[in-house]
Amino acid sequence: MSTDKIIKLCDCNRTMALDAKALAQALASNAPLAIHSELCRREVAAFNDAVQAGDCLVACTQEAPLFAELAERSGAGAELKFVNVRETAGWSKESRQATPKIAALLAMALLPEPEPVPSVSYNSGGQLLIIGPAGVAVQWAERLKEQLEVSVLVTQDPRATGPGGELPSARAYPVWSGTLKSVKGYLGAFEVAWEQANPIDLEVCTRCNACIHACPEQAIDFSYQVALDKCKSHRACVKACGDIGAIDFERAARVRSENFDLVLDLGADPAIKLARPPQGYLAPGRDPLQQALAAGRLAQMVGEFEKPKFFAYNAKICAHSRSAKAGCSNCIDTCSTGAISADGDYIKVAAQLCMGCGGCATVCPSGAMTHVYPRVSDLGLRLKTLLGTYRGAGGNDACILFHNAGTSRELIAKLGRRARPGKGGGLPARVIPLEVHSVAALGTDTLLGALAYGASQVVLLADAQEADEYGAAVEKQMRHAQTIANALGYAGVHFRLLATDETALLEREIWALAPAAGVSVPASFNLGQDKRNTLEFAIEHLARHAPTPQQEIALEAGAPWGQVKVNRGTCTLCMACVGACPASALVDGRDQPLLKFIERNCVQCGLCANTCPENAITLAPRLLLGPRAREERTLHEAVPFNCVRCGKPFGNKQMIDNMVGKLGAHSMFAGGGLKRLQMCADCRVVDMMENKNEQSVFNIKS
Repeated sequence: MSTDKIIKLCDCNRTMALDAKALAQALASNAPLAIHSELCRREVAAFNDAVQAGDCLVACTQEAPLFAELAERSGAGAELKFVNVRETAGWSKESRQATPKIAALLAMALLPEPEPVPSVSYNSGGQLLIIGPAGVAVQWAERLKEQLEVSVLVTQDPRATGPGGELPSARAYPVWSGTLKSVKGYLGAFEVAWEQANPIDLEVCTRCNACIHACPEQAIDFSYQVALDKCKSHRACVKACGDIGAIDFERAARVRSENFDLVLDLGADPAIKLARPPQGYLAPGRDPLQQALAAGRLAQMVGEFEKPKFFAYNAKICAHSRSAKAGCSNCIDTCSTGAISADGDYIKVAAQLCMGCGGCATVCPSGAMTHVYPRVSDLGLRLKTLLGTYRGAGGNDACILFHNAGTSRELIAKLGRRARPGKGGGLPARVIPLEVHSVAALGTDTLLGALAYGASQVVLLADAQEADEYGAAVEKQMRHAQTIANALGYAGVHFRLLATDETALLEREIWALAPAAGVSVPASFNLGQDKRNTLEFAIEHLARHAPTPQQEIALEAGAPWGQVKVNRGTCTLCMACVGACPASALVDGRDQPLLKFIERNCVQCGLCANTCPENAITLAPRLLLGPRAREERTLHEAVPFNCVRCGKPFGNKQMIDNMVGKLGAHSMFAGGGLKRLQMCADCRVVDMMENKNEQSVFNIKS
């Protein structure tokens, strides 16, 4: 590839072995590549000259803030991009063999930025509801009332023997009490519902203390709530309250709901039990430190915010449901934020709840749900550039290490810093890190696409939370891809999910990973947003160059490829399955009583089997390769039935015989009625008009 950007390389005080000539050749750079040793210090003038000349790619991320400041001071308006080659390549036991990887990382960094994705907005005015026992809830309300518009919902502490706590002397903010029923919504749009449970209504109470003084059991304290376990029903408090009317032991339970921008849940158990709760909802539990950290975060959640809309949904090919018959619910089952729910025959996504994990796209068999941060097409271009440059620079057995931008990036940096060039540590020269928003978004299309582009292996480095939430789903997709690769003769382990936050474990696992067999001829196609088409291109390429070509590959249950089997003895060719199929895998015979099947289209969603009134359909997962997968194959055919009056074909003989057999004994079809079942629609009308004296529901006399 060629570039107009000026590339600034630094060997960081001679701690890296950088080959300027080899890198320039691999990148086909129009600009000369000079190796600096102290670009951020003694040789900073060389950087200043470069930004005056044009846009720059700087192979250093540690000093990115310094270089950005220098570029801004220059006033040249140069665009800067940064890439880390030190911890990811130059600092390694195999640093002297890392030139192909460094060239690949530079080439990928030189690619233009992808088009931005649509955004989702939040608007928070700072209305905060604090939920919890009076003592702790009021304490945090007092601390936050100057920063946020605070309200308090006092709930009962299950560990306390009484109400506990003390309300402030001044009514500076609303205080309610009750049993929490639900918390729904997201930052700027929470709806909280609770049920008034205590006899004392805090909105009416004047905090005059008359009830406290009157209660003989001391069941009321300065939280102004009745400890019902102590109360002996003297009702002296009611009398003391008088016309204020704040105390009512006979009050009917009522549910109240209010809207808030933020929620601080101080209960022992969070009201929203999701692995990734919505933004603006924090449940730190009883730990004072965690409560303080949560309060600090909430104070910053005021204003207008945006985040990417991480997904795209195509309802036309969604296999969730048809005519209220269940099909695929993979995305709903996988989502850890509760953002996806059923919506009739389709699904809907609350964009504000989506955190961009991409697990829904990974498990979607049809490609109706896609992850767009990054888009598969953009990620494919990066993969293709990365692997093409690596191979062109003499690299072999490339292993792509996908990792997230948070904890995993820092873990790789720590591993690089502990390396001793030529002696131990760091990443192997063949392991190329590639950062993504979430490794859970990488499905079989990306995995097999990387293999088709020439990767030997793909490793997904996840943190503990990602592994807990999406590990099983990702590993299942990996098993499908691994089965296909091994069946085609590509030996070895090609796909691996590695979940750790320990540097030593990462180092041990990554160096122990043996290279696997790769494709001999890298693919030239581009990965696209259409998941099924991308998979077809990748699998066809791998099959074309396979060491052991196959016509059919057996897969485990749940795989998104397979065939439909029909019991011809019970199928009546009603074609309900054809109407239910979202992928056009099942088609009718048009003018003939035929049921046909196109295997390449089948996503094994099960809608056909669940819709079939005769239970005549079963699914059989497999991957069929070659032209047969695209051909229409007849699953069932029947003898046409001809109208007994005019001879015109309509329906099929099996269906008419079944109908006659089931209805023949019914009194309604006595006489000519049974014969009418064997007529086409036109002849039935004519026959009814010719037999006007025939008894029917229309001429029965009362």
